Amino acid sequence: FLSAPPYNTRHRYPMLIPSFVVSHSRVSYEDKHIVSVVNYESSEVSLLPRVEARAPAPSVHVGDRDGDHDQGESSSLQGVVGKNGRDGGDGVLSSSSSHEVSAQYVVRPVSREYKFVTERAIPRLGLLLVGLAGNNGTTVVGSVLANKHNVTWRTKNGVQKPNYYGSLTQASTCHVGRMDGEEVYCPFRSLLPMVNPNDLEISGWDISDANMADAMERARVLDYDLQRQLRPMLENNTAMPGIYNPDFIAANQEERANHVIQGTKKQQVEKIREDIRNFKQSRNLDKVIVLWTANTERFSEVSDELHGTKEALLASIERDEAEIAPSTLYAVASILEDTPYINGSPQNTFVPGLIDLAVSRSVLVAGDDFKSGQTKMKSVLVDFLVGAGIKPVSIVSYNHLGNNDGKNLSAPQTFRSKEISKSSVVDDMVASNEILYQKGESPDHCIVIKYIPYVGDSKRAMDEYTSEIFMGGTNTIVMHNTCEDSLLASPLILDLVLIAELCTRIQIQEVGKDPCERPLHPVCTLLSYLSKAPLVPRGVPVVNALAKQRAMLENFFRACIGLSPEHNMMLEFK
Repeated sequence: FLSAPPYNTRHRYPMLIPSFVVSHSRVSYEDKHIVSVVNYESSEVSLLPRVEARAPAPSVHVGDRDGDHDQGESSSLQGVVGKNGRDGGDGVLSSSSSHEVSAQYVVRPVSREYKFVTERAIPRLGLLLVGLAGNNGTTVVGSVLANKHNVTWRTKNGVQKPNYYGSLTQASTCHVGRMDGEEVYCPFRSLLPMVNPNDLEISGWDISDANMADAMERARVLDYDLQRQLRPMLENNTAMPGIYNPDFIAANQEERANHVIQGTKKQQVEKIREDIRNFKQSRNLDKVIVLWTANTERFSEVSDELHGTKEALLASIERDEAEIAPSTLYAVASILEDTPYINGSPQNTFVPGLIDLAVSRSVLVAGDDFKSGQTKMKSVLVDFLVGAGIKPVSIVSYNHLGNNDGKNLSAPQTFRSKEISKSSVVDDMVASNEILYQKGESPDHCIVIKYIPYVGDSKRAMDEYTSEIFMGGTNTIVMHNTCEDSLLASPLILDLVLIAELCTRIQIQEVGKDPCERPLHPVCTLLSYLSKAPLVPRGVPVVNALAKQRAMLENFFRACIGLSPEHNMMLEFK
């Protein structure tokens, strides 16, 4: 055997490159846009009719991309008739053998050509948080200020420096290729022109009138020495009054509700719209994004009469109907101002009429609920188990936390919203394997959340996964996870905002089908990686498996610059 260099050989080149350009005839860097044209490879499955064959025929294997077959393929497939353009044939076998063909299905590789156009100019971006004076809101604002001004602070472990750990865009990397056989990576944020979180202008609404410094202290998330240095930057800032409806959140939140917008629902929507316009104008912003990080609401009782269409929803607001949630009012106001809206809580904010309104105005919406701790681990572990041919049959998840989120979730009606978003996370993984699970079968899945004030924002999550394994055996995995709740959620908030803004600058065209480039669908599935219960357009499959979600997001951005999907085949070394 040829001797190989030792594994600890020093790299001759930097393995992390800060930026790069793609050199290819199908990629162009114009003054205002990056334009790429790529082939999108996928496959389609169709059902074959059972036919009589004259001679023995093996199972069908279709290997071409355009439906054309040469004579060399006749031993596996005699011919495909009724060709359907670039998508291949219609799946009907042309054969005269006397034996029945064994295959019932045909898998047809499909190649489609797509064009991507991305605006290069990075806008001045504003972020309006609903729940600005809460744990997440104060943590986002404080951490951005600390990073922007390079504020260091002391703890018992020494001097701490600000960072964006936990942020996909700011602290993760992507593989871009190899140099002399060595892997080369770039920061995720370098794939496409993206807003720097330090440049965000941030404000928002809250039902509490505490100034931001006092609210930060009340949250007990950031270290004391950091809070002390941030106080002068925050103590003169207070959130704008928010919409308060005690019917949709726990009764224990009433003591905080001293800073509310009065009037009818129509008047409240108009006030939010005015706030968005004033914020954008006063800060000289190009774009604004609104994100809900306030209390979890109970589920709305959705009806066609009140929520079924955009006309019904707007008419319900005019009539001041009781079953229109505050989060939906914020979303309506945002969409009417052509401002993207992201829902960071589990309630059913996006009633059918709201989606209808967003689609009609081509305004980005995304949600639901931040996927930061226990659920993120679940979307990894269950995907691993099912993918390994192991059958989870019981999943028991327990949490206790002591922040205001936990206090609000102590009410049964708001806990139910959280329970629904946490329970659905394994559905697509279970449905993907009918070898393990029969139709309609799913694991026993129980979720418990308790309010324990002492632990504050340091949530404890305990999970037990019991699975059936080989030859009637069982396997149990028990996990204990201490989640610093807001320190995990805040980087996700920044990612949601930065990626959502970038998505508004990307247009796409299926060459030969679409007459010209078009914006992405307003329901932004690319943000699924960051959401417990991903919002998708009607008829689009929901993907919860974390690795698939990240691959979708990264590979989409790679396509925008003409790079192939990251498939990890490494054929050059085979």
